[in-house]
Amino acid sequence: MQAPGGKGEDPSGGFKFEGWVLPYFDDAGGKEMGKQMKWPFDLLLGRKTYDIFASYWPKHEENWPGVNKATKYVVSHKNIKLPWEKSVLLTGDVVPQIKRLKKEKGPNLQVHGSGNLNQTLLANDLVDELWLKTFPITLGKGKKLFNGGSIPAAFKLTYSKVTPSGVIFANYKRAGNVKTGSLT
Repeated sequence: MQAPGGKGEDPSGGFKFEGWVLPYFDDAGGKEMGKQMKWPFDLLLGRKTYDIFASYWPKHEENWPGVNKATKYVVSHKNIKLPWEKSVLLTGDVVPQIKRLKKEKGPNLQVHGSGNLNQTLLANDLVDELWLKTFPITLGKGKKLFNGGSIPAAFKLTYSKVTPSGVIFANYKRAGNVKTGSLT
């Protein structure tokens, strides 16, 4: 999931494939992303993703209507300035803070990118839905979405679509605990 958007996004660890998403992004993929991006939402972002988003979206809202009106909750280990309007810093022990946010009335919290934050959410059973995009490519190296800290959890497929370029959009909703069986 590292640096899908382009050069300079996240070359950490010597990652050489920044911008790997763009060759697979077609009109059908754009329509699917448009569906996900038009729901009433607030954003829960890691600091690195926030920095990338805050440098782009305030000037390009026509491509993601509502993004500047959404509250942006930003998880960071440090006390940082947040120049993008309606941004709120979450620091320290963020798990109880995120649990409180999830209980509040308001729009859904969407997480985009934010690899380290995703690890925290998956490890603490704070993921209600996954909106996954699987691309027909293997990169070998780079940051992973499921990086060993996720709790065992079952999900149910609620929607899927395959684009002409081979990208699979699959939405999953949390469905309890892992069930096992035996072939014998």
